[in-house]
Amino acid sequence: MTNHLVPIAAAAVQVRTDEAAALEKQRSLLASLRALDSLLIALSGGADSAYLAWAAHSALGERTLSITALSASFSQHDREQAIDFVRSVGLRHEFIETREFDNPAYVANSADRCYYCKDELFDRMESLARERGFSAIAYGINADDTHDFRPGHRAAHEHRILAPLLDAKLSKAEIRMLSQRAGLSTWDRPASACLSSRIPYGIAVTPELLAKIERAEAALRELGFCQFRVRAHGELARIELAPDELSRGLQSEMAEKIARGVKDAGFTFVTMDLEGYRQGSLNSLLKSKE
Repeated sequence: MTNHLVPIAAAAVQVRTDEAAALEKQRSLLASLRALDSLLIALSGGADSAYLAWAAHSALGERTLSITALSASFSQHDREQAIDFVRSVGLRHEFIETREFDNPAYVANSADRCYYCKDELFDRMESLARERGFSAIAYGINADDTHDFRPGHRAAHEHRILAPLLDAKLSKAEIRMLSQRAGLSTWDRPASACLSSRIPYGIAVTPELLAKIERAEAALRELGFCQFRVRAHGELARIELAPDELSRGLQSEMAEKIARGVKDAGFTFVTMDLEGYRQGSLNSLLKSKE
């Protein structure tokens, strides 16, 4: 019997150790935030930026302001999620409009599209910081994000945007755990990204196409799916469902409902990706050309 208990006890110690390490990182994060005079936070409403906004509010109170950018690439669902979070925590918060679609380089949708989006966002936030007297700007990159292709990070570096979660070496899993401890509703929110990330590089990004993708994803959400993407390949919509949701999506009756909803959104053809949902799946096209 003792031999059976050893692995269980070891696992429990590991959980406690991981939690202790995450809490120590959180203490470091809060200390670094308290050292600032004031701060603007780029808040998308996802788990990372929400946790950072909460931490900044905990450390600086009214000396921090969370900013959410509105454009055609930010879905109504994500906007509602951000509003719900802000209200639940009691954050100071404002929406600003960004104009990345005025930039032909963004619309062209090359591999560095995200750079132009973040460059526009940080330009707007810098103007706001000057007008309101905020001393710094921060965004929610975490320690895991550096392992993927993310050109928006280059824009952050050029604008000297702070990365408190990265500096504290917080991983995604740790951020989710700490968010749950803090009672944040975003702790288990599925990974999200702007609607433009659903379009293969080289295909122009337009508000009309993004609206079609948004309608298709709303149809999947209505059917009860949680983690998914609708990738637009011309008239064909390629559906990625999370591995634990894929079998449900492949059931004949459900597949019929999915096809109907996505076609009603404006697509002509619908296909299910058998590899399921994975972040940055379109980046594989870049690797295949190297």
